[in-house]
Amino acid sequence: MSTTERPRILVVGGGYVGLYAARRILKKMRYGEATVTVVDPRSYMTYQPFLPEAAAGSISPRHVVVPLRRVLPKAEVLTGRVTSIDQDRKVASVAPIVGTPYELPFDYLVVALGAVSRTFPIPGLAEQGIGMKGVEEAIGLRNHVLEQLDKADSTTDEEVRRKALTFVFVGGGFAGAETIGEVEDMARDATKYYASIKREDMRFVLVDVADKILPEVGPKLGEWGLEHLKKRGVEVHLKTSVNSCVDGHVELSNGVVADSNTIVWTAGVKPNPALARYGIALGPRGHVDVDGTLQVRGTDYVWAAGDNAQVPDLVLRAQGVENAWCPPNAQHALRQAKVLGDNVISGMRGFPQGEYKHASKGAVAGLGLHKGVAALKFGKFTLRFKGRIGWYLHRGYHGMAVPTWNRKIRVFADWTLGMFLKREVVSLGAVENPREEFYEAAAPVTAAAEAKKAEKPKATAS
Repeated sequence: MSTTERPRILVVGGGYVGLYAARRILKKMRYGEATVTVVDPRSYMTYQPFLPEAAAGSISPRHVVVPLRRVLPKAEVLTGRVTSIDQDRKVASVAPIVGTPYELPFDYLVVALGAVSRTFPIPGLAEQGIGMKGVEEAIGLRNHVLEQLDKADSTTDEEVRRKALTFVFVGGGFAGAETIGEVEDMARDATKYYASIKREDMRFVLVDVADKILPEVGPKLGEWGLEHLKKRGVEVHLKTSVNSCVDGHVELSNGVVADSNTIVWTAGVKPNPALARYGIALGPRGHVDVDGTLQVRGTDYVWAAGDNAQVPDLVLRAQGVENAWCPPNAQHALRQAKVLGDNVISGMRGFPQGEYKHASKGAVAGLGLHKGVAALKFGKFTLRFKGRIGWYLHRGYHGMAVPTWNRKIRVFADWTLGMFLKREVVSLGAVENPREEFYEAAAPVTAAAEAKKAEKPKATAS
């Protein structure tokens, strides 16, 4: 049977939900029952909880990503973007990374676009900010920070040194607190190899509009994390926003200013704006509106989950909490994907669908080597850990949660080697422009050849 004769299950997005839902569908599906097509602009899934460690050099960036084609060998993986969807015709418009856009018909649809960084119209942010949503940004941040140390070490200009050695992080949630903790740890280690730079010469600034950091792990551990970062010399400004950062001149709402070449933005996420062109029901904040079965309201062939969906928290609602929604984190996304995959199969076969119910098992966060917090829930009881034990629990949980045994083994190998070998503190900033050196070498030769060619007609004319 050709794929054109089978019903097509179109999975838009290859992140947590897209990857796990497609795997679940392929596992449950009978041979030849349907064609599973995954469309994503990247050919890999990124395990985002490991981005701070990748930025600090504790994990190889290649081990943070999972190749879609290797993990989904029975699926059709297309590298491109679904720009719009015609629900009446059940056709998606796909823009490949190269070539002409085309239409792709489908019978069932899984919307798993995830989220993008939530930003605000702050002057200078678009030009100066560095995000932390992808492995490319983590690699870029690592190279950038180490390059700033090289710059500071190569000059005696105090203004240049001060700007290079000032690092501003905006956002005190998981991404912000973990990233500043890991990067500060890496920079502290790196100063051992610079004669003119000490930790006291560097300024690390953490800014958040909330009155606390790490709200996901609870107030007690959040307070411990805050005091821990302060003891390490991190300057924390809560109930504070960024007014401007033009040319690296950061102005905070509390009057504090800082000149910095490094402004890392981790102040939350928002649903992918492309959802507005998909013709499906959206909630007030732009999320896909789904019911307890993860099916989009008003349809019988569209499902959504993860960061781009507004999923009701049925466990809390059963306890009397009105308008409770599942938070946008990896713990929920991974579990929602499995329920979604089962429901797609059930919907395709005409069977009843199950509801997503999952009580939070707690949260873990790492703040650098041997430093972390963990809140583990066992029924009505919550056990809290901090310091080295919290760090072990953080690594243990995420080490087992990263997809595929291939990546689990590689990540644990990175950690094991890190116990015996020193952290690498080499900047590979040249990878951003790998052809620059060759171009500089070839340009004079090319210019000389062009000049010689231009002289030939003149010589003939004379």
